[in-house]
Amino acid sequence: MKSRLVSAFAALLFGAAIAAPAMAQDGGPRPSGSQNMDTPAQAVSPSRLRPRNNEQRRDRAPAAPTAEQVLAAAQEQMNQTRTGCQVSEAKLLGATAAGTSVYEVACGSAPGYVVETKTPPEAASCIILAHSAEQRRAADPAADVGTQCTLAANADTQKFLRAYATQAGVPCAVDQAKVLGQSGDGAIVYEIGCSDAAGYWIKQEAGAWTKTPCIQVLAENGKCDFTTTAENAGYVKTLLAGSEAASCNVVEARLMGRNANGVFYEAKCDGADGVIARLNAENAVQQIYPCATAQQIGGGCKLTAAPTAAAPAPAGGRP
Repeated sequence: MKSRLVSAFAALLFGAAIAAPAMAQDGGPRPSGSQNMDTPAQAVSPSRLRPRNNEQRRDRAPAAPTAEQVLAAAQEQMNQTRTGCQVSEAKLLGATAAGTSVYEVACGSAPGYVVETKTPPEAASCIILAHSAEQRRAADPAADVGTQCTLAANADTQKFLRAYATQAGVPCAVDQAKVLGQSGDGAIVYEIGCSDAAGYWIKQEAGAWTKTPCIQVLAENGKCDFTTTAENAGYVKTLLAGSEAASCNVVEARLMGRNANGVFYEAKCDGADGVIARLNAENAVQQIYPCATAQQIGGGCKLTAAPTAAAPAPAGGRP
């Protein structure tokens, strides 16, 4: 009899051990007092510690993209722009309220961009963004300047502007450069300053660069902050080389205008009469007009004082 009781008790314990994990997997309510508090922890099924498939956590953030994925996504966006940027480095800046993504990209030796994944993508030059921020801070030091480029490869905007000057054929050692703004034809205009000569305005249209000497900018009511009066005078001095006015020590000069016969410059000479020079399209001097006799050329000289007419002799002859 005793052996049968022991066997029955053992069977009850075995049944309880099997029932415990089964009940743990059951989502229904458990009757009070049914839990075996003496069941060791290892008897609980590991499946109880894992949520079922339909109860997976819904608030888990998606895994961040890898650097390679960010680079590939950014290049895909830049391929849809006209920048020609070959992305050498990229950073995911975040998402907009509209659900688009924003990347900053470096383009090797070329200027970088901030690009938004619109249709089509919108790319803003790091140079233009920096210029816009500078303008806003000048008006209000506390102004919100918006997204700016922060990759180290995009930090030196002056380096890129000097490269632009080289591409535009500026023949000097560039020491200053800045964005001026957008011209009426939509091109971005830059001012280039030279360390030892007059500067230029440059712009790119349809992939081709053009440059305008600062002396012409002034004649067209523009402004060059990086070019002095002496540097403009030096520019005209070089144009007069090899002409009959080569000895003129030009201290001031201006572009008077152009017509079908050529382009006209006035040069004020130190210690001598000024001149007006007519040059052809290749900037070769075609004719020199002394200021003393050039009153009919474009209204005459403005930088050189007109010669004072001799006073008439007193009536009855000189004493």
